[in-house]
Amino acid sequence: MARKETAADAANPGRLKQIALTYKMTRKADSTIGLVLAAVGIVTLGVFLAIGFLIGHPVYLGILGLLLAFLATAIVFGRRAERAAFGQMEGQPGAAAAVLDNVGRGWTTTPAVAMNRSQDVVHRAVGKAGIVLVAEGNPNRLKTLLAAEKRKMARILSDVPVHDVVVGNGEGQVPLKKLRTTLLKFPRVLSGPQVTATNDRLRAMGDLMSNMPLPKGPMPKGMRMPRGGPKAR
Repeated sequence: MARKETAADAANPGRLKQIALTYKMTRKADSTIGLVLAAVGIVTLGVFLAIGFLIGHPVYLGILGLLLAFLATAIVFGRRAERAAFGQMEGQPGAAAAVLDNVGRGWTTTPAVAMNRSQDVVHRAVGKAGIVLVAEGNPNRLKTLLAAEKRKMARILSDVPVHDVVVGNGEGQVPLKKLRTTLLKFPRVLSGPQVTATNDRLRAMGDLMSNMPLPKGPMPKGMRMPRGGPKAR
């Protein structure tokens, strides 16, 4: 019991430190975050206190209002922190891969299955919707990369649907902040065993970048494909 309490006590400072760090990072991109959170908390608590006085139960409604004010503040903070994070990642090579890593259970993502020297890149996500090729970079150059990947998928997995998504803010593209939602909206056509079999076949096939170490998350802007290295298939 003592060990469990010690572990819990050690974890709490870590959580608080993480929240504080997230707040500082969010405030850099959203300078009004403090005022917004304070306003949400005060207004929520004030509304419940007012109702409590009207019906003659200010203590009960005050406690409930305090709990709901904390919950509302946490929800707003989470959404604005997420928006700030997307704003900082947007436009960086590899940003889509960072989002794909957090799509959720049931999805297997492989970053940089195809890339060219201009840092146009295609990532792959596999789930019950089938195979989703997520591309980021110059739309015109991406057409070649996507077409090559689709041909490869058609040769090896002709019975699995293949979708493609181009990340960006142009016409027909999907903004980075909506990438996760877009993937989850695709119809589910594969069963769990079929998803596993698809991943096994793709793993056996191997990927373009399997022998090249890549950092997690957005790639440095100065990164270039090495001369003589693998080319997009």
